[in-house]
Amino acid sequence: MPTRLRRLAVTALALLTATSALPAAAAEPQDRQDRPSHGGLSAVIRYTEYGIPHILAKNYAGLGFGEGWAQAADQVCTLADGFVTLRGERSRHFGADAATDGALSAARTNLTSDLYFRGVRESRTVERLLAEPAPLGPSREVRDLMRGWAAGYNAWLQKNAITDPACADASWVRPVTALDVAARAHAITVISGEGRFVETITSARPPTAGVSSPATPSKKAAADAARELWADAGMGSNAVAFHGDTTASGSGLLLGNPHYPWQGGRRFWQSQLTIPGELNVSGGSLLGSPVIAIGFNSRVAWSHTVSTGIPANFHQLTLDPADPTTYLVDGKRERMTKRTVTVAVQDGEPVTRTQWWTRYGPVVTSLSSQVPLPWTSTTAYALYDPNAANLRFTDTSLAFGKARSTDDVLKALGRHQGIPWVNTLAADRSGHSLFTQSQVLPRITDELAERCSTELGRTMYPASGIAVLDGSRGDCALGSDADAVRPGMFGPARMPTLKDAPYAENSNGTAWMTNADQPVTGYERIFGTVGTQLGLRTRGGIEDVAAMAERGGLTVRDLQEQQFANRVPAGDLAAEDVARACAALPGGTATGSGGTAVDVSQACGVLKKWDRTMDTGSRGALLFDRFWRRMTQLVPPAEVWKVPFSAADPVRTPNTLDTDAPGVATALADTVAELRAAGTALDAPLGDRQFVVRGGERLPIPGGAGQLGVWNVIEPTWNAADGAYTEVPFGSSHLQAVGWDDSRCPVARTLLSYSQSSNPNSPHFSDQTPLFSGERWVTSRFCEKDILSSPALSVVSVRERS
Repeated sequence: MPTRLRRLAVTALALLTATSALPAAAAEPQDRQDRPSHGGLSAVIRYTEYGIPHILAKNYAGLGFGEGWAQAADQVCTLADGFVTLRGERSRHFGADAATDGALSAARTNLTSDLYFRGVRESRTVERLLAEPAPLGPSREVRDLMRGWAAGYNAWLQKNAITDPACADASWVRPVTALDVAARAHAITVISGEGRFVETITSARPPTAGVSSPATPSKKAAADAARELWADAGMGSNAVAFHGDTTASGSGLLLGNPHYPWQGGRRFWQSQLTIPGELNVSGGSLLGSPVIAIGFNSRVAWSHTVSTGIPANFHQLTLDPADPTTYLVDGKRERMTKRTVTVAVQDGEPVTRTQWWTRYGPVVTSLSSQVPLPWTSTTAYALYDPNAANLRFTDTSLAFGKARSTDDVLKALGRHQGIPWVNTLAADRSGHSLFTQSQVLPRITDELAERCSTELGRTMYPASGIAVLDGSRGDCALGSDADAVRPGMFGPARMPTLKDAPYAENSNGTAWMTNADQPVTGYERIFGTVGTQLGLRTRGGIEDVAAMAERGGLTVRDLQEQQFANRVPAGDLAAEDVARACAALPGGTATGSGGTAVDVSQACGVLKKWDRTMDTGSRGALLFDRFWRRMTQLVPPAEVWKVPFSAADPVRTPNTLDTDAPGVATALADTVAELRAAGTALDAPLGDRQFVVRGGERLPIPGGAGQLGVWNVIEPTWNAADGAYTEVPFGSSHLQAVGWDDSRCPVARTLLSYSQSSNPNSPHFSDQTPLFSGERWVTSRFCEKDILSSPALSVVSVRERS
């Protein structure tokens, strides 16, 4: 063994066997040395390829310290920006009217964001949750992780000069506290509930004369409301867990593919967290979090997918005719609570606004862009989000990291009940598979909705799962399940769950079609639908993984191939028909939406020859992509297919594109005209026109839109002038393909599409992005022998100043 690696091995062994403080000279001979003088909290960070840190500590506070330090090293500006948001100080530093990045809420401007988050802080919401005993409040281990993370972040700030131009020398980069870390965890849990309603929470005002009650929306508007508020919240995912009966080793397999933003505060960050004899887990964390959100250990792997569950509901309030800020419950008057918030504004006077809160939650004045909820002299609406009292996600994730089986994953979900808006899929070394929609949802049973829905609710609930209940009746309270940690939410026994199926797959569809041969039923409407049309990504995913399970003998390599198959289910269903209809057009021309005749004859051959993938070399992929996006806007969903949906054949129906629908030819004409106007060849390889630029190098990006049904989702930004997709704000992010064989180490491949650091001056700003471009993976270094043999190994020993 070379001298350098021998020294590292001794260092690691000393740490693994230590029972007191970490060795002071743990990394003395190494390339990277950051060791503040004497202190309390400490950790050793071993970096391997692509800047992935393997953090070792002797306790949870030390582990949090190491992770706070390492996250700051990679993401200090993004993290600091998020803490400005949580303090309600964006307007002070960046201006009231500037747009937020949407990482922690759906606020559109800094002022709106500040009004909400400053209100949360001044009401001491997070402090009250921290004061509760576990499992309602955080465990001692999580409190130590949060305390350590804050200390590690602060220590990095104290020791290092910031080189990221996004915040170098910025006054808003400040030390944080454990409360700030907890507040970030809380913000993540409410992002799909209260966080989606920040604009209307902060703008609700008591009525003036002439405000009328809303008209009952159409069923389409009701269904669109759910998609607007939750399905289109900038998050999505695929995951599949295979049972050991389908694999070569007899162990389970897990492929995780979350679709998240490539920039900003919702990025993932990779690490391995180890306390010898206590915890050893690897995977992706959400920024600012001290735990692994999606990951694996030596026995179990898990991932999450955004669910169809509706994370909040509404209560229609009957107001006192003499006072629109007082409402009635069983005839008794209750005054709303005023939450008056003042926000400092850059170069301007402070802004003061009042929010109005009820026993159910904040008063809101709209449900979606199509469904207003006006506050009148007789009626108002309040939002109930059970995740507003949820600080349990961190403990749930920590328990996953300690799990030894899929049963342990279920037990963690049952004890902590902290998963806010996602499903969980898992597989383990013993061969078990798991899907469960164990999430925090308001306890809206179908019986309660039938008995207590208002007129608006009777339209909204069946169409969307969004409940609007009569808030004037005490017997319409949400009630409590005996196994729930809090009233007003469902207990574990009611969660849709599928155990030990040959495969369990979810692509943000309902629990019903987790496995086409074992449909999941019997759950309440708020969880999702049963027997309704599936999205193309769900259909394509089920087709792919069912065929894989049927074939059997699966390995991690098969998971890797599935991730980058880049098959286009919409193309398989429709491209041939479009090519045939195109060839039949008189004179090879079609009329565009502006009434201009367009020669589309070349497009016919391009579509016919297209290989039906979104690989970077695919010719015709861009043409079909642009056509499909237009066509689905021009042709109503009910008129797209000749063969309608059948619940008896949900994966293969609907099918057969109705090429006679007028919008089909129009969409083709418009697409051809668009590409030609930009000088883009109709058969240009996808990678020539779908790329990102990193360090001056143009990297072709594989994958495609979810609406095409592509597993490897990429939602790029279209540049019409160039006829190209020139950046990716959202798509496949932290990928993991995990299994087990006869060795003690998991067989794991990972990939972080956008790379580990947001700092353009970091060597890890874009070093994994070329791998994603080339559909290559990183071999995970989980076991000590693999970490210590890394040719890129570099060690940092970090210690808190006393």
